[in-house]
Amino acid sequence: MPALDDRADDLERENAELRRHLAEREGELREREAELAEMRHQQAGTAEVLEIISSCPGRLEPVFEAVLANALRICGGTFGMLALFDGGGFRGVASHAVGREWTEVLSGLHRPPPGTGLDRLQMELRTAQIADCAAEPAYDDVRTRNPAFASVRTALHVPMLKESELIGAIAIYRGEVRPFIDKEIELVESFAKQAVIAIQNTRLITETREALEQQTATAEVLQVINSSPGDLAPVFEAILEKAMHLCGAAFGELRARDGDTFRSAATRGVPPDFAEYRRDNAFVAEPGSLGARILAGEQVVQVLDLKDEDVYRAGYRNRRALVDLGGARTALVASLRKDDIVLGFIIVYRQEVRAFMDKQIALLQNFAAQAVIAMENARLLGELRQRTEEVAELNRGLQARVPEQVDELGPGRAVEAVPGASACRTHRIARR
Repeated sequence: MPALDDRADDLERENAELRRHLAEREGELREREAELAEMRHQQAGTAEVLEIISSCPGRLEPVFEAVLANALRICGGTFGMLALFDGGGFRGVASHAVGREWTEVLSGLHRPPPGTGLDRLQMELRTAQIADCAAEPAYDDVRTRNPAFASVRTALHVPMLKESELIGAIAIYRGEVRPFIDKEIELVESFAKQAVIAIQNTRLITETREALEQQTATAEVLQVINSSPGDLAPVFEAILEKAMHLCGAAFGELRARDGDTFRSAATRGVPPDFAEYRRDNAFVAEPGSLGARILAGEQVVQVLDLKDEDVYRAGYRNRRALVDLGGARTALVASLRKDDIVLGFIIVYRQEVRAFMDKQIALLQNFAAQAVIAMENARLLGELRQRTEEVAELNRGLQARVPEQVDELGPGRAVEAVPGASACRTHRIARR
């Protein structure tokens, strides 16, 4: 039965081929199912981040945490961080499973050592992957400063870019040598783009809110100026309140010039110990002090650290009191000036070393200009009132002299002496 045997062999080969094809299809199906599951995970992670961006407008912390958590979960990272870049270095704003000591290191501004993944990212503005950090001498200094980093083997650093500007970075670490594949890198890059979108949205929301607050504050100050003609106290208090709020200051003063010194015209939030010192000690524009610099012609002055100046080191009492009793560290002062004449200044303080931004400096100058307008209005109104009083006094004097002049003429003398004189006099008066 050779024919039957051959047919059986053919069927067996066909079955084997079918089983092979079936196994291939099952393998492809499993791959598709795995890809679909992975895609669903990715979509779920992306959707979660987008939902947080929508539900927390203006708040970046939950967005950063969600971006990092999803990137770690989907890419199989052991721990990681998200850091912002400000030109001087990176500052961690979100971290996962890195430990307390590592978190403290990341929270401060730090420059990555040369040759590390973050350094390469910063220099090249593109993703940098280190297959085994333990084999890279560039990380010796990192492990010295942060012993917990010794557990890091494979590291992925993805930049957060706005066009060609570096905004920050996402770092994903693994505790074993297992490089990230292209799909995982692309996924983290997509999360980085979402983080940048959130930052941009927050910036726009913040700028819009700040602009509205500034417009509202300006309108409120102008309203106080209009409702308090000639009364500068409520105007100065309103200006100082708005300036401190919008500039993020702890306390402040507005001083009006009085000869070669400045008298207090308004204060707000001054610490009690420093306020008591101010009551018992006259303000003196010590050499190199903020008041002296304003008198010397500077229009705006910012001192990053009041304690780190020669005025403080020299032991001048007002500066010492300002720092030691008032806790002031960073100061911003804008002069009140009209036609190169110094009328005073407005000054705001922070009790930590933190510079005021350019827009805050411009804002304080705007409030200073409003104070000058109020002072000029008060001066003009005072002159008008004085002139009005002088005219009124002159009129009262003239009215008081009328009976005297009538008595000098005598009762009816001119009218009775000449017939018709009354009519002529009335006619002359009418002509006049």
